[in-house]
Formats: sequence, structure tokens, C-alpha cells
Amino acid sequence: MRFDGSLLRHCWFLAGPTAAGKTDVALELADRLDAEIVSLDSMTLYRGMDIGTAKPDRTTRTRCPHHLFDILDPHEEFSLADYLQAAERVCRGIVERRRIPLFVGGTGLYLRAVLRGIFQGPPADWELRHRLQATAHREGDVAVHHLLRQVDPPLAEKLHPHDVRRVIRWLEVFELTGVPLSRQQQQAPLPVEERPPHVYWLHPPREWLAERIDRRVALMFEQGLVAEVVRLLSGERGLSRTARQALGYEEVIDHLNGRATLAATIELIQTRTRQFAKRQYTWFRHLEECRPIAITGNESSREIAESLFARRK
Repeated sequence: MRFDGSLLRHCWFLAGPTAAGKTDVALELADRLDAEIVSLDSMTLYRGMDIGTAKPDRTTRTRCPHHLFDILDPHEEFSLADYLQAAERVCRGIVERRRIPLFVGGTGLYLRAVLRGIFQGPPADWELRHRLQATAHREGDVAVHHLLRQVDPPLAEKLHPHDVRRVIRWLEVFELTGVPLSRQQQQAPLPVEERPPHVYWLHPPREWLAERIDRRVALMFEQGLVAEVVRLLSGERGLSRTARQALGYEEVIDHLNGRATLAATIELIQTRTRQFAKRQYTWFRHLEECRPIAITGNESSREIAESLFARRK
């Protein structure tokens, strides 16, 4: 399943690790390009998951049209194929309005899917997933990663042990098909002449980003992250399996269930967010279509946007 190539070359992409400043740069760039922003984030799709996802607020989103934000209720599931179809539909409308789709976000899997297409594996087997999730909870993330290493070493090498959601999905594909996903998933980059010419990711210094992450997580709790999670859990249908896996939410749920203090929860989310950012660096670095934009942390969002805009020719 591939994104429509005739649309793809109209698109711009701004990716990067969490807390790198993508939102502010994207708004400045959208002004210059006359673009509409398309979310490249798997969790900002959900209504009500605002603080923990660092979703741009509604005032920010009035500066230019934003798409694929708040399109799902928290109890709903949403697959990679669903995202690809929704993104293509949105981009078609943007191009018909003679504007530019500007993808913005940090979900590397979504970025690769738009650029290269996806392998449509078997549908989810929730009983199998629950069994594997129980193993991870009981024996640790490394235990299920070891299972993947036994059946698909090349894929296990690419995936961090703590990326449990994908480890479980790839084990699921093997269990249901008997064929390692590394042999099924052969999405190669498009030929250079067919690729979108403007695919960038912000590449800040690790130390600067770590400090930003720690401050952002602390601010999320000041803004009411715990109350947000309580409100989501109290909804009539609660949180879907996918929504529960959003970084920060599962940890707060554990805190609410008395398994960790608030201070320990904040520290754990800061640690896991830094680990997640490290995996994001790896994702973007390994996508040859994606050009790194080195930043020091001292540039303004306007300066970065102007630098990107100058590359349009």
C-alpha cells in the first residue's frame, strides 16, 4: 500500500525528536509556504489527549489549517493503514486548494509509511497480543525482545527493547504467518527522481534536548497531566490499547493505581522520553530521504523556517 506519488511530490515534511521545537518552526514555515499542516504524530489523533502529547493548542491551530488532530475518541483504535489513507485524503484536498501539505511530527513509522508505503500484515490477534503484553509486564521488555531476536534477528537489531508495541506486533506477524517480517517488509526508498524533495528533520544537540525534555515533562504535570488522565479514564469507554501506550499516560495510570509516587512517575517519564528521543534520532538518521537540519538551540524558530524556505528552489 503506497501513498499517491502524484501527491507526494507536492508535500513538505518537518520531522524530529520530541521537544525539538517542530511546532513553532512549522508555523513559521507554513506562513512562508502558504501550507496547511498535517499531523505526523500517532497520539495527537486522539481528542482529549492534549497535555501529555504536547499537542498544539486551539489558538495555535488557528494560525493556519491543521489536519489529523482530534479525529478519534480515546477508545478507538487506528492502524498505520488507516493513517496512510486519511493522510492521502487530506493531502488531496490541500493540493486541490493549491496549497502545500506540510507534514509535522515525530512518529518515524508514519513518516516512513508516507514515503515508502507499508506492508499490510494480518489483522490484530488481541488474544496473542494480550499474552505477549503479560509476558512483558511479568518478565520485562527485554524478554519479549529476546523472543523477537530468536525468530527475526535482523528486525530485532533495528528495534529498541523498550519499543514494546512494535516488538509485539512483529512477533504477532511471525506467529500468524510463519514468515519473519524482515522478509515480508521490503519497502525500499523510491527512486531519487520520484521522492518529495523537501523532507527534513531537526537535529539538535542531545544535551540541549535532554534539558528541554525534562522541563517539558515537569511543565506537563504543572498544567494538569494527572487530571487529564483521570478524565480520560472516567470516560464511558475509557482508553484504547493504542491510546494507553502514549508516552506518559501508562506511567500516570500506574501512579493513580498506587504503584509509584508522583515524584518517581515524573522522573520515569523524563527518562523514558529521553530514551524515546534517542530512538527517534535513529529512525530519522536511517531514512535516506530525510535530510538532517543541524540546530544548536540558539536559533529562533523564524530563523530555522527561513533557512528551510530558502531550500524551496
